[in-house]
Amino acid sequence: ICGIQHLERAGNRLTLFDSLYFCIVTFSTVGFGDVTPKIWPSKLLVVIMICVALVVLPIQFEQLAYLWMERQKSGGNYSRHRAQTEKHVVLCVSSLKIDLLMDFLNEFYAHPRLQDYYVVILCPTEMDAQVRRVLQIPMWSQRVIYLQGSALKDQDLLRAKMDDAEACFILSSRCEVDRTAADHQTILRAWAVKDFAPNCPLYVQILKPENKFHIKFADHVVCEEEFKYAMLALNCICPATSTLITLLVHTSRGQTAPWEAFRQLTGTKQTLNRESQQSPEQWQKMYGRCSGNEVYHINLEESTFFAEYEGKSFTYASFHAHKKFGVCLIGVRKEDNKNILLNPGPRYIMSSTDICFYINITKEENSAFKKEERHRKSHESKFYHGASRLPVHSIIASMGTVAIDLQDTGCRTSSGPTLALPSEGGKEGRRPSIAPVLEVADSSSLQTCDLLSDQSEDETAPSDDEVSAGLEYAKGYPPYSPYIGSSPTFCHLLHEKVPFCCLRLDKGCQHNYYEDAKAYGFKNKLIIVAAETAGNGLYNFIVPLRAYYRPKKELNPIVLLLDNPPDMHFLDAICWFPMVYYMVGSIDNLDDLLRCGVTFAANMVVVDKESTMSAEEDYMADAKTIVNVQTLFRLFSSLSIITELTHPANMRFMQFRAKDCYSLALSKLEKKEREKGSNLAFMFRLPFAAGRVFSISMLDTLLYQSFVKDYMISITRLLLGLDTTPGSGFLCSMKITEEDLWIRTYARLYQKLCSSTGDIPIGVYRTESQKLTTSESQISISVEEWEDTKDTKEQISYRSNHRNSTSSDQSDHPLLRRKSMQWARRLSRRVPRHSGKTAEKINQQRMNLYRRSERQELAELVKNRMKHLGLSPAGYDEMNDHQNTLSYILINPSPDTRLELNDIV
Repeated sequence: ICGIQHLERAGNRLTLFDSLYFCIVTFSTVGFGDVTPKIWPSKLLVVIMICVALVVLPIQFEQLAYLWMERQKSGGNYSRHRAQTEKHVVLCVSSLKIDLLMDFLNEFYAHPRLQDYYVVILCPTEMDAQVRRVLQIPMWSQRVIYLQGSALKDQDLLRAKMDDAEACFILSSRCEVDRTAADHQTILRAWAVKDFAPNCPLYVQILKPENKFHIKFADHVVCEEEFKYAMLALNCICPATSTLITLLVHTSRGQTAPWEAFRQLTGTKQTLNRESQQSPEQWQKMYGRCSGNEVYHINLEESTFFAEYEGKSFTYASFHAHKKFGVCLIGVRKEDNKNILLNPGPRYIMSSTDICFYINITKEENSAFKKEERHRKSHESKFYHGASRLPVHSIIASMGTVAIDLQDTGCRTSSGPTLALPSEGGKEGRRPSIAPVLEVADSSSLQTCDLLSDQSEDETAPSDDEVSAGLEYAKGYPPYSPYIGSSPTFCHLLHEKVPFCCLRLDKGCQHNYYEDAKAYGFKNKLIIVAAETAGNGLYNFIVPLRAYYRPKKELNPIVLLLDNPPDMHFLDAICWFPMVYYMVGSIDNLDDLLRCGVTFAANMVVVDKESTMSAEEDYMADAKTIVNVQTLFRLFSSLSIITELTHPANMRFMQFRAKDCYSLALSKLEKKEREKGSNLAFMFRLPFAAGRVFSISMLDTLLYQSFVKDYMISITRLLLGLDTTPGSGFLCSMKITEEDLWIRTYARLYQKLCSSTGDIPIGVYRTESQKLTTSESQISISVEEWEDTKDTKEQISYRSNHRNSTSSDQSDHPLLRRKSMQWARRLSRRVPRHSGKTAEKINQQRMNLYRRSERQELAELVKNRMKHLGLSPAGYDEMNDHQNTLSYILINPSPDTRLELNDIV
């Protein structure tokens, strides 16, 4: 304005008001033309100002508009008219992180009927930059409304229209240093919402189990520590239970890894296992396809899957529904009863009003049926006595099947459930047949077992060895619970509680003089739990492993490796359980690990420490845990380690190998899945697929999914053994031996279990050899093949060096590592430049030599420490390396899946 007035003094001699009038008319794009600049300097100034205004003003106006809208949202309210005409839910949190927000939105809007819902976020803090960027995306900006306010203030609840909301989700801040204080805040929020809107359904997440009874009025409650410890415990006896539950509670469509993309990522660096007829991507196809299975429900009389089984037994309906449609019927609920029964067994007769719960890729309402095939299949089912007509795919398996076991059907032998060969003879060489599943259970064929009798043992008198070893346990409910609200579970208990001094594993007392795990002479391998403190949630780790349906001879001793001494009330709770001990120590101390018996442990469970859950830099909360577990992984390669992490994204560092081509290819695959918007991009990571890593944040979706499936929390608690219902089943495992291989396929296994013991299989846990690098026993052969590409002179000189290196490798020379590295350097110097595959092969051989000599050094370190502590190193097998295997779980696999030796059912 002043510039135009100043320059035009040599022209029109405009006044200050005329200059203001000119600027407003010009920049508002009206342009009357009654006032115009006359000289070139003022015209040049106008041109420059217009160009600047075209760039700057739109940006400024956009920012002003966005700030105004955000102020309206955070300081405004959700209109009453919208609340009455549209559906919305309220999310109450103390602080909103981007991971928490995306997990909630992805799971909530994964259901088709929730697409028209709005999400109102009520948070006392301002949103951070990451959340702000996400909420600017059009897909979320039209659905998510952020209100800054407190759930303890009625005016803020009124702004969010809590009384008209369809539901209220109250989440705890798990990254707080004081988790008890975070629970107290959650409790107050729940009380405030219940006081303001009594009819609004409450979905509450709590951290500590001792605080759960304060919010029993809530419609749905998920206690983190209860679920966490129960899943970690079942991981030790039913492999990959945590992965099974995580996949079931995530809404997905079956995320299949792109085969060609993975093939391009891995390239030619892989060496196929000659014993396997599958491509190395076959496990991803099966695992990704089966990961889409979820739990659904339907009324029996309205179902195409189950309507024809009205008046028939539950096991009959489950088997034939799986045979015809591939669905796995796992539970039922009567119309007049709120309790869900998982596998109630052959005694249960299906009724038309029953609600059926089943596992399938999609729910029945979204399935299409062909009447001709249905009629043909139902006709064939009358003559069906096996799965021999089904096509069989060659699936290499070494471990595998998780099943829902029947609670009150038949007494079990000392070795647990077995699939013995039928005793009925026939013509020699004839394949044994499987008994058909009866429509109604024959009372004469069912053994009656009292609840107080030992279902896991023979009814014979105990031997003298058992009496002397103290195997005569009582059965009953634990007399003392460490917190209010724990569900009573029937368990194996001691007749008299153990003195507190005898619970200390590494300290002798007047009752025994044992000072390490080896001295106790346990018959079964240990389960070691490394935790920071003995919280009340740790009680839920012990209870599933001491439940009455676990065979007494298969109970594993439990050793709690604690950073801090436990409280007296916790010792009061565990002193009634058999073979439960504790020791004060840390996993970063090798002496403590050796004293607690890590060399002959079956599983090592590493629990996330509360003191490290919060860190200044995101995802650094797991740094100490990851490094300690990596040390365990290197020192004790045959040990099965199950780790809990704070952030799921950090599972890529578990069992980290910087130069493993296969892991690097999986990393690239994970990035591609994340770019596609997958909420389970990490599912193809080997530690997660094998059930060796778990993060409690992966279970947040359980609470979100309960808004659509109100039965999911109850079913999950029954599966984990947190709740028990009379007549309901439980999760257990059994092993396929050579005598059981005649069953052949998963469909025949389903029939055998249903017809004999009444068990229902729900999935397959499989372990395959991952021979992606040349093994140590093949080095000499591979080197000779490489020598064929060189001339004769180089071949003779190299073979002499090779023989010298091999002889020194087989001896116990103290300079083994130096010799091995010299050989590795020779290999690196003699790599032909013209062959890329050969160079890669030699590089892998060099790494194998390095790893082997490194393992021997680590073995010497461990053995020296064991000798220093007075422990026998006989049980330490340093060369028992199980690192080159991959494991994964298949939920409700196809009926033609082939069974192999050592499958775990």
